[in-house]
Amino acid sequence: MQSSVPSLASIENWPVPTAAAAVVRADGTLAGSRGPTGRRFALASVTKPLAAYAVLVAYEEGAIDLDEPAGPEGATVRHLLAHTSGLAFDENRVMAAPGTRRIYSNTGFEALGDHVAKATDIPFAEYLHQAVLEPLGMASTTLEGSPAKDGVSTVDDLVRFAAEVQAPRLLDARTVLDAMTVTYPGLTGILPGYGHQKPNDWGLGFEIRDGKSPHWTGANSSPRTFGHFGQAGTFLWIDPDARWAGGNSTGAACVALTDRPFGPWAVEAWPPFTDAVLADLRAR
Repeated sequence: MQSSVPSLASIENWPVPTAAAAVVRADGTLAGSRGPTGRRFALASVTKPLAAYAVLVAYEEGAIDLDEPAGPEGATVRHLLAHTSGLAFDENRVMAAPGTRRIYSNTGFEALGDHVAKATDIPFAEYLHQAVLEPLGMASTTLEGSPAKDGVSTVDDLVRFAAEVQAPRLLDARTVLDAMTVTYPGLTGILPGYGHQKPNDWGLGFEIRDGKSPHWTGANSSPRTFGHFGQAGTFLWIDPDARWAGGNSTGAACVALTDRPFGPWAVEAWPPFTDAVLADLRAR
């Protein structure tokens, strides 16, 4: 397509076998895309926002409550979504009292999946399909194991998801606002790949940029930017304050999927890429 985001072409210079990327504005229009956007890539932890969205659908349907017990003793669904349940990263071990530390936890998202499956009597992968993927037309997206990290999708499908988050149809806009707002503010913790952050702010299933440094988004990303990156070399960010050229309209999202694991190459490439995308949106 004719792209208004020429910086997307820079993914061809990333040291990866294959990359695809796209930018979608808050009104759902596609600003640009590059690479094989219909190719399926492993998402790794970019699975988590999809899983979180399904959990929030279960909440709005009345199947669960955000403040009901889930996971380790004293923890709730909200704690699990916000990585404050106290569960360890990748094992069923409690490391802190709920609400006292931000401990990024795959185990916590697996507990969420189990909780929703029990409450709805539907396997979580199927619930995700019925609640989120099918309604959004994400026909190429599947959950093939853990709701923390085993999603497979395409850029085309994640553009549909990013458009939904910016202009919700499946959820009440107030619920999405809660998801992108800091939950249990002030907690410190480690952002995987980027070290200790004080504070290490998260919403409900989405990481929030705020003033974190270093970070995988750009130096010019607004503090309200939220999203997720994955160890498969993948990311999805949504910047509600990204400004478009020619008016006062704001809000855009960017998806990038690759088939090379996250590492120093991504730490080096992603922030300037994001800044260039934001500059293109403002300029064109």
